[in-house]
Amino acid sequence: MIEQDSILESRPKANAPVMLSVSQVTVKFRGIVALDGISFDVQQGQIAGLIGPNGAGKTTLFNCLSRLYDYSEGEIHFEGQSLQGMTRHKTAEIGIGRTFQNLALYKTMSVLDNIKVGAHCRAEKGFLAHALRLPGVRQEEAKIHQNAMQLVEFLDLQSVALRKVSDLPFGTQKRVELARALSSQPKLLLLDEPAAGLNHEEVNALGDLIKKIRDQFKVTVLLVEHHMSLVMSVSDKVVALNFGKKIADDTPTQVRQHPDVIQAYLGSSK
Repeated sequence: MIEQDSILESRPKANAPVMLSVSQVTVKFRGIVALDGISFDVQQGQIAGLIGPNGAGKTTLFNCLSRLYDYSEGEIHFEGQSLQGMTRHKTAEIGIGRTFQNLALYKTMSVLDNIKVGAHCRAEKGFLAHALRLPGVRQEEAKIHQNAMQLVEFLDLQSVALRKVSDLPFGTQKRVELARALSSQPKLLLLDEPAAGLNHEEVNALGDLIKKIRDQFKVTVLLVEHHMSLVMSVSDKVVALNFGKKIADDTPTQVRQHPDVIQAYLGSSK
């Protein structure tokens, strides 16, 4: 359930445990190296930004984390547990939630029902139990509904909760997908281009929302984003990729000034 108390700062301490560890991960597609020995850590409670030009390997790495892709070399550990061979459904069960650059919502379903779908990976009763209405299902569904309504309120979706997703503006659909990801109660939230398609005011509001989500839900966030001002304003650390290689891994200020990052984006080290 969503905490209703005042939001407290939860920026990670210097000795915060590592939640996500990516070690020498390599991905090849028919001889093309998409990721080349990528390594970095994300501490519990951090907002970490993942940046790089188009084709740098950001989405490929996200797809490895959510088990859409396999990695040929290296290791990924989440809270000390290897993701190698893990199913996509299992990653949600252990606490990894994700949004997508291209929205993956059920367009003919209502906002509320889309949010509820995200909670079923955490449901104690299985699909068959819900289909047959076995004992305990009604109580569990009531809890899922209550949590979904709290997310509707948190993300200011009350006026559209019962409307079909396909009838809503793109920016609103983005909030619906975010609510669905949060309904799985993730420990690590992967945000894939959350600012894509948003206007300037919506981007500014998104930055505040990402920090509010981290603080109120006590989640760790890994953010892929082309909108540099957004990444630099919300991130505790930034990892920069280019042509499948890591070129920087530091604070936003240090990464912004890194000559390899400047070269990758501007074609000049000046």
